[in-house]
Amino acid sequence: MSPYVKSSPHFFRPVGRSMLLAVVVLLLLAALVPAPLETPADPAHAPNPAKSAWFLLWIQELVSYSTLAIYVAVGLAAFLLALPWLPVPKLEHARWLPREHWPLAAAVLAAALLVLVLTVVGLTLRGPDWRLVRPF
Repeated sequence: MSPYVKSSPHFFRPVGRSMLLAVVVLLLLAALVPAPLETPADPAHAPNPAKSAWFLLWIQELVSYSTLAIYVAVGLAAFLLALPWLPVPKLEHARWLPREHWPLAAAVLAAALLVLVLTVVGLTLRGPDWRLVRPF
């Protein structure tokens, strides 16, 4: 008898069910929660500060420190695009977060944390003329 469990019914069925549940929850949220849109654009009265969309706000926050900081965003994108081809040690058995993969996992986690922190700063701590303000 093989020590491995087949993935066909034991893995793919729960994944399919959870995906279906996630799609239903997202559809319900999309129907019930209004989108946080700004007022229509008016060139005569531009908002101060004019912020990017939330998913690009971290880049706007990054380049507010220095225009050369855009290379951090480009490097981060190149790193994430290269992840499938980065050399990692081969493992005998499948494990969650093996010790051999910790440096790569730490780099990905640090990149995600950097993007999250910059997004929160840009979203909550930036006021008129892009100055730092208290959130409350």
